[in-house]
Amino acid sequence: MLKNRVFVNYFDALSCAGSNERELWQNILEQKSGIKTYEGFLPDSKAAIGKIDSAASFKELLLYQTQKAVKQSGIEAANTALFIGSSVGGMQNTEKRLQNGAAFSDIDPDFHTIEAIKNMLGFSFSFKENFAFSTACTSSANAIGFAYECISKGIYETGLIIGADAISLTTVCGFNALGVLSDGVCKPFCYTSGGMNVAEGLGILVLSGAKTENAVEILGAGYSSDAYHMTHPKPNGTGAFEAMSRALKNSKLKPVQIDYINAHGTGTKANDTTEAEAIVSLFGKTPYVSSIKNIIGHTLGAAGALEAIVACKAISENIIPPNGQIIQSVNEKCRFATNPPLKQEVNFVMSNSFAFGGNNTSLVFGRAL
Repeated sequence: MLKNRVFVNYFDALSCAGSNERELWQNILEQKSGIKTYEGFLPDSKAAIGKIDSAASFKELLLYQTQKAVKQSGIEAANTALFIGSSVGGMQNTEKRLQNGAAFSDIDPDFHTIEAIKNMLGFSFSFKENFAFSTACTSSANAIGFAYECISKGIYETGLIIGADAISLTTVCGFNALGVLSDGVCKPFCYTSGGMNVAEGLGILVLSGAKTENAVEILGAGYSSDAYHMTHPKPNGTGAFEAMSRALKNSKLKPVQIDYINAHGTGTKANDTTEAEAIVSLFGKTPYVSSIKNIIGHTLGAAGALEAIVACKAISENIIPPNGQIIQSVNEKCRFATNPPLKQEVNFVMSNSFAFGGNNTSLVFGRAL
């Protein structure tokens, strides 16, 4: 039984579009993309991807951002449960070691799998409990959902959620093999979009049953698994529909009450057409919809956390962020928000994350009254 309210009391972001949540938000509003083209990832062409602009290693950035979150939020690690969401884990570390001549027998599995992020933090922090989720692109959304359930049921008082994925050759080449990489900045929900941009990022949120000033409330979570195909969503969008409808039911809201949907919106036709269809099917006259992946790229396991932060910013700032230019919409019935950003009252926001294998998660955030 859910018995406690759950609040987002702190959040921070690190991505190719900003070194903190304020920079990220401003670049989204101004539509300044952090996607650039790089050599060395694909054998015969450049890759349009999102890389964090820093000389520090991803591990160093992870440790710094975690320390910053603990200090600025005022939480005590010993009384806080850690919830990690990552699809890549320590794959980048393994690649670098192999490229430097290490043998497979030299690879430490504790720093290769999804547990790698948790293990990296284990040397510097002593959290009450540690959980790691690896469900592809819903990883950190599921981490948020699970933390919400744990805190609302009184299992933990505080949760630190970290969505983290670093760029690796394996992921870039893997998506290239699927034929879904764009050679430029992606165009979510545009019929002529050339595909997606793989990216890296860190999204950090502190959840608590105690409300602080300017907190945003998590009102509900919804999940589904359509198990239609390993890499393709069910074309009629029933998986996305079920996740969104369950999130609404869990939050005790009606579709008409949602002011904005932060969509998964990858820029691939497979996702964008089915997600738009699911939104129209559930909402009818849809709330405003936009994706931020043309600004930060698809940060894979970190996407759910980063986009939850954008949902919180939309509520706290009363602004609906734009989607970017849509030359030809994948669904004319879907109300996509375009430039300029819309200044209006925003009370309830849904954030969607959909992943390979038909794993779907929707989260609902609201103004904490």
